[in-house]
Parts: sequence; C-alpha cells; structure tokens
Amino acid sequence: MFIGRIRPVEKRILEIAETDLVPRLAAIDEQMPTGWQLLSRTSGEIVRRDGVEEIEADDMAALEAKVPEGWQLLGVYKA
Repeated sequence: MFIGRIRPVEKRILEIAETDLVPRLAAIDEQMPTGWQLLSRTSGEIVRRDGVEEIEADDMAALEAKVPEGWQLLGVYKA
C-alpha cells in the first residue's frame, strides 16, 4: 500500500500599490489569505500551501493516477 500527500496548486498576484518596502509588506499581510505564502514581494505573487490531503493506492502508478488535476504530489511512503 502506498500513501501519498497531495495539495492544491494555486498561485495569485496581489494588487499592491505601495512601492516602499515596509508599507508594501504591511499591505501584503493585510491581503494574505490564510494558508497562503508569499513568493515575491516585488510582484505580490502568493501560492497556496494549505489543503493537504492523503490518498492511497496499491502501487505507485495507481497512486499517481489518483492525483486530481490542479493538485501536486508532495511525498509518498509505503505502509
């Protein structure tokens, strides 16, 4: 039995008008949804890091086939 951890793959760009670093970071913090992480303070690009789930299958090929569209396989272990 193989068990895999998966999560959704989603990126967004926050609309930030501030150009100075400290006010820009404050504006990003205000708009940042829970479960997301900042990738670039210059572009305001954020990526989703929550929503981790587990899937199971008898072999690796079957496990990879179970990963839904728009999700990524984070890791696999054999039970």
